Amino acid sequence: MNPFSSSDPQVIFALATGAGRAAIAIMRASGPGSASVLQSLCGSLPEPRRASLRSLRHQGEVMDHAVVLWLPGPKSYTGEDGFELHLHAGPAVIACVADALTDLGARPAEPGEFTKRAVQKGRLDLLQAEAIADLVDSETESQRKQALQQADGALSRLYDGWAQRLRLVLAHQEALIDFPDEDLPPEVEHTLLAEMLALHNEMSAHLQDNRGELMRQGLTVVIAGSPNVGKSSLLNVLSGYDAAIVTHRAGTTRDAIAVDWVLDGVRLRLIDTAGLRETEDEIEAEGIRRALFHVKQADVILHLIGPDEAADALSSDEIAVRAKIDIAPAPPNMLGISTQTGEGLSELRAFLTQRVSAMTANAGAPPLTRARHRAGIQEAVTHLDLARGATWPELRGEELRLSMQALGRLTGRVDVESLLDAIFGQFCIGK
Repeated sequence: MNPFSSSDPQVIFALATGAGRAAIAIMRASGPGSASVLQSLCGSLPEPRRASLRSLRHQGEVMDHAVVLWLPGPKSYTGEDGFELHLHAGPAVIACVADALTDLGARPAEPGEFTKRAVQKGRLDLLQAEAIADLVDSETESQRKQALQQADGALSRLYDGWAQRLRLVLAHQEALIDFPDEDLPPEVEHTLLAEMLALHNEMSAHLQDNRGELMRQGLTVVIAGSPNVGKSSLLNVLSGYDAAIVTHRAGTTRDAIAVDWVLDGVRLRLIDTAGLRETEDEIEAEGIRRALFHVKQADVILHLIGPDEAADALSSDEIAVRAKIDIAPAPPNMLGISTQTGEGLSELRAFLTQRVSAMTANAGAPPLTRARHRAGIQEAVTHLDLARGATWPELRGEELRLSMQALGRLTGRVDVESLLDAIFGQFCIGK
């Protein structure tokens, strides 16, 4: 039985293009009754997967002259019969065609319903479906590449490979349970334990790799330092516009100011913070408290140091940057900048690019990208730990089975009907 079998055979439709003024709007439809709906609009079905210019008619009236694509299943996005109508994008045209589709028995699609049906028909697994949503939402080159890699099944192949190895381990364990008196060679037990350890180590290393989540969500870069050291000026220079107020008065910035910035294809969130110092001012003290909070949450910290300050107290995670080198030069082995003259800014960008690239480099196994993936792998590792420590063969077998099921829920290889609405509810209409 297919755990994703659909109980709703109705034809669904939605715009696949965004709202707003445009030349063309694409209306897509899917469902077992698509052929009869399209015949009613066009008079006859076009040749499969070949664009055809047709007059769309309903109740004897021509609604539009459109390019039509007939997409019979199972070789379609959803695996069902479907079609696309490339309409003129006037709101009146779109509304008229939508009303006609409704009259013919179709209904508007819910968010993510096309991709949900693709999963139900086995055209995609859950990891690939989530990647489609990430691909639609991608804003940077790194996000696009990562989503496309996952949509092509890289992460699915990794998790399916682990699940297959767990099946073999479980088969060996079942042999030890079912044939305790057959004097099976000791190599069976040794091989089983070695493979369990190898899987545990690979999954644990995967959990430690946060490249995918950083790439998908973006990195947080916090600019910290003492008051009037030039933090707001640096934010404005890097972002390319005057996002923060800059004055000669210390303590001008009272709250965190955040701007989005793309560096070498990676999305960054630059945060300017209040200057760190002791103060009696209640508002400034709250700004400093928020600054310290952002510093703790940061992926990268640019700590600006004034001409008269020392860098001895900085942690190894902070990037020390001497500010205002037009007044006093930076010491050896320290980055230095001047927002007044522009000196050192290109070197800072290059250093920051190198740091960000090292944190998000797409090398080796594909990284996990969502909290759901992390929770599933963590559950699989937990059951593997319990299996390795189990003294009874039956308990070990059950823990191995639970570990395999945790991996299966990530891709949808087991019954995950309860996950579908939560996952696909995040999609846009028409996808």
